[in-house]
Amino acid sequence: MIRHLVLFKLNDGVTRDDPRVLAGVKAFEELGGLVPELASWECAWNITDRPIAYDYAINCTVADTAALQRYLDHPAHQAGVALWREFATWVIADYGI
Repeated sequence: MIRHLVLFKLNDGVTRDDPRVLAGVKAFEELGGLVPELASWECAWNITDRPIAYDYAINCTVADTAALQRYLDHPAHQAGVALWREFATWVIADYGI
């Protein structure tokens, strides 16, 4: 099993109520039900306000590296990433569990 963790930081001047952000969040909220490779799916806003904190997170699991690649290549994932690319930066970690 592999955990795929992504932390997003909104770009300077971008707020959570920006229409682009709302569309990106909606895309990721729906993603869990669209990609069959996902064994688990969580996404949410960070609830703390610290200078080093990221703003939004995705936490999901897949069976193996092949499933991870299918998830990454899935059109719904690619569409969500394209939205987020317009207003945020992110870091990822993929690790075995």
